[in-house]
Amino acid sequence: MTNQATDPVRLDGEAATPPPSLDVRGLAYAYPDGHQALFGVDLHIGKGERVALLGPNGAGKTTLVLHLNGILEAGAGSVTVAGLPVGKKHMAEIRRRVGLVFQDPDDQLFMPTVREDVAFGPAASGLRGAELEARVREALEQVGMAEYLDRPPHHLSFGQRRRVAVATVLAMKPEILVLDEPSSNLDPASRRELADILQRLDVTVLMVTHDLPYALELCPRAAILSEGVIAADGPTGELLSDPELMRAHRLELPFGFDPRSVTMER
Repeated sequence: MTNQATDPVRLDGEAATPPPSLDVRGLAYAYPDGHQALFGVDLHIGKGERVALLGPNGAGKTTLVLHLNGILEAGAGSVTVAGLPVGKKHMAEIRRRVGLVFQDPDDQLFMPTVREDVAFGPAASGLRGAELEARVREALEQVGMAEYLDRPPHHLSFGQRRRVAVATVLAMKPEILVLDEPSSNLDPASRRELADILQRLDVTVLMVTHDLPYALELCPRAAILSEGVIAADGPTGELLSDPELMRAHRLELPFGFDPRSVTMER
């Protein structure tokens, strides 16, 4: 998938290293009621990386994600997306570049047909006619749902609705795809189908999940967010194979699952 922005070029004609998809530095945030959710988060994700964000409930994962496209504003520190600081000046472009896929697809699907749902974002950005139709079809083909263009979303299965929700974000040509618990409530076949789709996508992925085997399968790297800070960051298999680290941050693998036995597809 190609993005609208082109890679920078150095004066000597060589392609410059693109800025990281995400650069979070010293991010701290307290809610209006005084609850401090983040205490200085540092997270750097290069373009094209697939990273799992792990952590127990209440660790601050959702709070962090809501800073990535300006839904929440940092109390301290900074968030930069593809070289652009998150703030009012670049908000429209930031929200195009950061695609959030919510845990419940019904939070994203509200139009009468699949086509209209996927077209909504690009149309709001000014796309029309054949270009808009091509964008919709491309996004639906990426998630294997092109044949459902004219189907009402509420007639689809839960797994199909989740794929359409991903397509609504892909239609905006994002640089980074942020997925909130993508495997939740999926049957085994739908879980596998979504994994295959996500592995093929040419975008940066940040996946927030409690599904540790899914994180291991899809994300070569993981970061553990615990008590408002990044407590560990490294190869997913190594983190999941450290029983003391897992226990300290209330992370548990399914009974009998050995992360060392999994060969990841890079």
